[in-house]
Amino acid sequence: MRTHYAEADNELHHLLIMESLGGNENGIDRTLAQTMAFFYYWYVTVLYFFNEPAAYHLSELIEDHAFDTYDGFLTEYKEKLEGMPVPAIATKYYVEDNPYMFDQFCTVKEKDPSNEFSARRPSLNSLYDVFVNVRDDEREHWKTLCNLVQFGDMQAIPAEFVESTKPKPSQD
Repeated sequence: MRTHYAEADNELHHLLIMESLGGNENGIDRTLAQTMAFFYYWYVTVLYFFNEPAAYHLSELIEDHAFDTYDGFLTEYKEKLEGMPVPAIATKYYVEDNPYMFDQFCTVKEKDPSNEFSARRPSLNSLYDVFVNVRDDEREHWKTLCNLVQFGDMQAIPAEFVESTKPKPSQD
């Protein structure tokens, strides 16, 4: 449960970063996002009650899509983002806050060149770096969910072996 709470805290900080960039200025956008979040939450809660792996798999697909979306955004707007400042909330979360919650959701850790586990504390020099870290957070969530769906354990296999869940053949 700590990992799920840490992931929720991480996603909250993503939202706070987006809001600090003006993402909450339009009332229609805010209402639509909150309404969708409300129904998504209850849909996943009911799905989890009946089929836990299916609920995790749905979240896995969403996290993978989020990673791809941020990656495309970074490619398209790299030059512009590199010239923009880091929002204060991003500095607070990624650099200044106690790293316990941040590190808690990184359950499938990568090893660095010296074969030690990396301490994913990012450097932030521009808004581009902020979005790189948000994108990389989504990949961390995806790795955890892949392990949960495929093995029922958040740390079942090392990071370099994590892959998307494959559909199971039908039992006809």
